[in-house]
Amino acid sequence: MSKNPWKTLSRNLIYKNPWIEVQEHQVINPSGNTGIYGVVNFQNLAVGIVPVDEQGFTYLVGQHRYPLNHYSWEIIEGGSPIGQSLVEGAKRELKEETGLEAQEWHFLADLHTSNSVTNEHATLFVAFGLSQGTAEPDETEKLSIQRIKLEEVFAMAHRGEITDAMSLVALHRLESCWDSTQQQMSALPQRLPIWEEKYPL
Repeated sequence: MSKNPWKTLSRNLIYKNPWIEVQEHQVINPSGNTGIYGVVNFQNLAVGIVPVDEQGFTYLVGQHRYPLNHYSWEIIEGGSPIGQSLVEGAKRELKEETGLEAQEWHFLADLHTSNSVTNEHATLFVAFGLSQGTAEPDETEKLSIQRIKLEEVFAMAHRGEITDAMSLVALHRLESCWDSTQQQMSALPQRLPIWEEKYPL
């Protein structure tokens, strides 16, 4: 691991709400010059879930994404409080958005969603053994739920119809270890110890 070429001189809080805070850092950059760096810190860890039922179908969530002014089809996503089990956070989000509960959970991937401006860390799961309950979406969410064959969702990602970063990483990782003939995973992704220690499941 190389030495950090940045030096932080000070941090100033510019804005904060229950979900994010924005800081302006006074820095010395890798060229040795002084400057500023804007950083968005998230108050929660991000989780994403690909639920797969016994018939090989999954569920996508459709919603209008305010910052983009764009309608987006995505996997199930949300926030998990720092210090809470990520699996428990993922279970809550799955139930809230779709009404689904899952008995079997597997790790898919860790990622940083936009590492030039934010420290947001996301952990992605695939879930099996589904049972249907009642969805309880947040008041800020007007959601459409689509049950669709997993192979078709892979194709949607390849066609550019899914652009959400967490969704694309989860689907790519799942496709790489999915046995379409047996309708099951042929191998389980391995998690790096550094993330196990920092963000326990």
